[in-house]
Amino acid sequence: MDASRPDLALRGVRKTFDAGSAPVRALRGVDLVVAPGEFVALRGPSGSGKSTLLHLIAGLEPSDEGTIEVAGARVDGAGRAALARLRRRHIGLVFQFFHLIEHLSALENVALPALIAGARATEATQRARDLLDRLGMLEKSGELPGALSGGQRQRVAIARALANRPTLLLADEPTGALDSAGAAEVLDLFTRANDGGQTILMVTHSPEVAARAHREVHVRDGRVVAGESGVFEAAITGDAR
Repeated sequence: MDASRPDLALRGVRKTFDAGSAPVRALRGVDLVVAPGEFVALRGPSGSGKSTLLHLIAGLEPSDEGTIEVAGARVDGAGRAALARLRRRHIGLVFQFFHLIEHLSALENVALPALIAGARATEATQRARDLLDRLGMLEKSGELPGALSGGQRQRVAIARALANRPTLLLADEPTGALDSAGAAEVLDLFTRANDGGQTILMVTHSPEVAARAHREVHVRDGRVVAGESGVFEAAITGDAR
């Protein structure tokens, strides 16, 4: 890993949606840098643009203006094939409502990204077993998602997101569908992954959830309006953890 290069860099990112009678300016020129090994919480009220920003970083929606780089590779303007390669190699996604494949077991769900990336079945399965073991889910590896609790399903989703050892883990309200015990489990897992060097950008509206991150970045009306400046400046210069 090049410690001098940020894992995520956004410059002047804008996004407008056509809402019929009037355009909705979801993002109005966002600048953000996340250094290798950082755990950043992206906070803001509903409709502030934070989930839209995450979708643009993941290449799930195109931006209108600005540049987005993950691990030094441009997301904005990339074609479908290039975006697919970028997501396989560098981006892990965790959603609020898990998005597991219901007819596949926990083990099969976690192994799937590695299989899609071209890993041999034995390698993908062993990697999935190792991840589920680390997350305390190995004994549930043969269960279908419908037989798991919300916290267990989110653990499987996190394991799946980590299956290809991504540069950047993106999490969109990962505790939003969980009770307090399940949310605490998931945040503990994120902390452990980050302690191991995983870079994380997590969207949340909760100050309690955001407190688990290294720093908070606040979004309002499509703009970054506040952050912990010392850490943010270190991230820009490459001096942050």
